[in-house]
Amino acid sequence: MWIDSHCHLDAPEFEPDRDRVWQSARDLGVVGALIPAISLANCAAVDACCQRYPGCAPAYGIHPLFVMVAGEADLAGLARRLEQQRPAAIGEIGLDGHVTNVAFDRQEHFLVAQLRLAREFELPVVLHMRQAVDQVLKQLRRIRVPGGIAHAFNGSRQQAEEFIKLGFKLGFGGTLTYPGSTRIRRLAVDLPREALVLETDAPDIPPSWLARGRNSPAELPRIGRVLAELRQMPEAELAAQLWQNTLTALPGLAAVLKGPKA
Repeated sequence: MWIDSHCHLDAPEFEPDRDRVWQSARDLGVVGALIPAISLANCAAVDACCQRYPGCAPAYGIHPLFVMVAGEADLAGLARRLEQQRPAAIGEIGLDGHVTNVAFDRQEHFLVAQLRLAREFELPVVLHMRQAVDQVLKQLRRIRVPGGIAHAFNGSRQQAEEFIKLGFKLGFGGTLTYPGSTRIRRLAVDLPREALVLETDAPDIPPSWLARGRNSPAELPRIGRVLAELRQMPEAELAAQLWQNTLTALPGLAAVLKGPKA
């Protein structure tokens, strides 16, 4: 059995066939998924998605690419939502140093505020950190949270070890299926297997066999097979380890998988 630790099943790209997409994933052994929000307004759609599909649990947060259209009222609204409904994590939050049209200081303001909420509500976080790994680590050292997942990890071995020290698991997905992704593949092989979780980021970051096509949680088992081959270990053994890793990082998802929906 597999868990997709990061999947935007609520995304508009799945509107025409969302039921079929999740059922296809279930048929292939994907029995759980974390569905992260990207804005306060998006939290309702994420919640509805998780209510509809067995094994799915929400993360609520404001994505760094959406902070320019968010304000203090959104942070207050997020806090109220957390008081009313405990999600599996706070996310997707973080920093993005790749974009030029979203002020970095504003991104940091929202990251810090949401890390403080994670600390207050004792929730793990799901981190976006494109070209901003050290800056995210800096804030995590200042504001300690109950671990979580470093989504789409693309840092160095040293940075990976720093996240592990802070109680985080590292997310790997479609990128490791490309033979040219030598650094990510090496990390996926060399890091302790207890530190890894698997994700699709569907509909984004498609694996090599989809080229530029829409990614799906149904691709997770095949991505897992690639990782098992890279690490030269039995697929079932890897799947069991990743299952445990994901539930360690996201205790709230464990509760969902034990519930009546799963």
